[in-house]
Amino acid sequence: MHEMSLMESVIDIVCETARQHGATRVKSVRLNVGVLSHADPDALLFCYEAVRHGTIAQAATLEIKRVPGEGWCLDCAKTVALADRFGGCPDCGRHRVQMTAGDELRIRDMEVI
Repeated sequence: MHEMSLMESVIDIVCETARQHGATRVKSVRLNVGVLSHADPDALLFCYEAVRHGTIAQAATLEIKRVPGEGWCLDCAKTVALADRFGGCPDCGRHRVQMTAGDELRIRDMEVI
């Protein structure tokens, strides 16, 4: 389960960033997780519960916002919705689409004290 290592990294980043800014406690963490990222939000939440204990983020809530898949169709010259990582353009059907969103896992923001 790669979600465990992802959440360990998120907690490390969150705690280090909070300490660098003089915070003693993290109240909340908000993540953007792309629907094409192969990261399961339920597994991320489960792993978050396991890895936050004993850190300054142990009482922090976690909010996950799902980011839809998008790509730039080179043939249509426009942004299109992507349902699959290597899917075709929903308008022209060609597979010359460069993914522009939907595979990220990003710390959007956090609230600290």
